[in-house]
Amino acid sequence: MKLNELADRPGATKKKMRVARGVGSGKGKTAGRGVKGQKSRRGVSINGFEGGQMPIHMRIPKRGFNSMNREKLAWVNLYRLQKAIDAKKLDASGEITEAALAAAGLVRRKNDGVRLLAQGELKTKVKITVTGASDAAVKAVEKAGGAVTILKPRPAAADSAA
Repeated sequence: MKLNELADRPGATKKKMRVARGVGSGKGKTAGRGVKGQKSRRGVSINGFEGGQMPIHMRIPKRGFNSMNREKLAWVNLYRLQKAIDAKKLDASGEITEAALAAAGLVRRKNDGVRLLAQGELKTKVKITVTGASDAAVKAVEKAGGAVTILKPRPAAADSAA
């Protein structure tokens, strides 16, 4: 085999259709775009335009609100905490901090802090310091003989308003 004999297999490549090259080409005159109008021109940008009718994305009611300043907390459930203690990734004898949770792989990144949630069961006595915790999680840790230190307790006004 020589370099001048190299070629693609039959059917491996397809020639691009050359449009607007005369009526005999099969794609001449309007180049397959129909006749006249905005869509037959280049640079058309009319997505969502409904002929002057109010577009659907404007007709449908908008609901909800997302605060730009909300805190983004990573969260850890009790069963994952127990699993990490059983696997010796966390030392239950010392204090468990957010940095220790990140080092053990329970949270990927701390974001604005870590929140402890009550899913699962905790059998080990632990002392844990986190940004936030649900009431059920605090009760479960205290039931196991441990203690939870919350760095940013929720404001009391928010609880009484509910």
